[in-house]
Amino acid sequence: MNPRLERLQPYPFERLRQLLQDVIPNPALAPIALSVGEPRHPTPPFIQAALAQHLQGLSHYPLTKGSAELRQIIAAWIQRRFQLATLNPDTQVLPTLGSREALFSLAQVLINPDRPTARAVCPNPFYQIYEGATLLAGAQPWYVNADPNQDYRVDYRSVPPEIWQHTEVVFTCSPGNPTGGIMRLADWQDLFERADHYGFSIISDECYSEIYPHEDQPPLGALQAAQLLGRTDYARLVALGSLSKRSNVPGLRSAFAAGDARLLQRFALYRTYHGSAMNPAIQAASMAAWQDEAHVQENRARYRDKMTRFFEQVHPHLPLQQPEAGFYFWARTPIADTTFARELWRTQHVAVLPGSLLARTAHGLNPGQNRIRIALVGSLEETLEAAERLITYTHTLTGASS
Repeated sequence: MNPRLERLQPYPFERLRQLLQDVIPNPALAPIALSVGEPRHPTPPFIQAALAQHLQGLSHYPLTKGSAELRQIIAAWIQRRFQLATLNPDTQVLPTLGSREALFSLAQVLINPDRPTARAVCPNPFYQIYEGATLLAGAQPWYVNADPNQDYRVDYRSVPPEIWQHTEVVFTCSPGNPTGGIMRLADWQDLFERADHYGFSIISDECYSEIYPHEDQPPLGALQAAQLLGRTDYARLVALGSLSKRSNVPGLRSAFAAGDARLLQRFALYRTYHGSAMNPAIQAASMAAWQDEAHVQENRARYRDKMTRFFEQVHPHLPLQQPEAGFYFWARTPIADTTFARELWRTQHVAVLPGSLLARTAHGLNPGQNRIRIALVGSLEETLEAAERLITYTHTLTGASS
């Protein structure tokens, strides 16, 4: 048995289940889940049709690198979205089975298990795969706390030199989960320069890149930042994008890795042995999705409406800050976040995720403590109902009448 498995902590949703298991929710109210970041907008019919029309592809073993057409379509989308001059679909793009698979596998490729002092630098709070992938690759995570005074961006300049000297991978998440913070060009420049100096690689998790509030202000991506800084070979950088949030197809498990050709060549070798290849029906649906932007704009409009109306309804009662991107509110609670979540579930049958479950105590604090992640992934009607219930509960904490 792999002893590294003992180092893994329970996943946040398992910890939430344990937190709520002895709580009896209000039976007069239907349950509302704001805890899981699973998009619940309808999957566009044209994507479903593309999937159904290519089921004959199930009779063939797929290629690890996917079809040349799929890679070309993904490369074209990346170039349009991030305004890149060039991106070679044969050497700088690789389809993956969702971003989670890519995050985990890349860590196994980029971290040297024979180096006992190996580190991976992670944002805190964070998507739990960063930590699990690091531990199973034989390295130790180093957490960088998100700063609420900098729009919850992660200041990698706070990492001491003695940690950088042992760092093999840096995980970035921009737009951030759960905070919604976006890295600026200066942040990327500093991180790229450190990567050159210390020799580590960067894995940029950008699965929320297509959910943003202002149609004319898409978030800056890592490859885009690299090009703006003259790093057109994307050295030491792999960016990950996904269809799950963009196109409302979390069950499709379709994403990509793009960037440094040298790193992707080794990644492709690993995945050949790992057995991660996208079946042709999924590839066909993915090609249809990547080539259409109308449904993505409609999707953003739905999120924009929900985020705005939820904020206007709840903010006077529970302090909220509009995220720069994504579909989460990272709200401060007037009491312990775990207590808040338990009592909200008991009295209002509404599930939220305590922030402390998404973070680790590092450098004297848990940056998720006394915060909750609110995922606005359901319908507008459900969202507004959840807002009313949240207000009712917060009034019980302040003594105000509901």
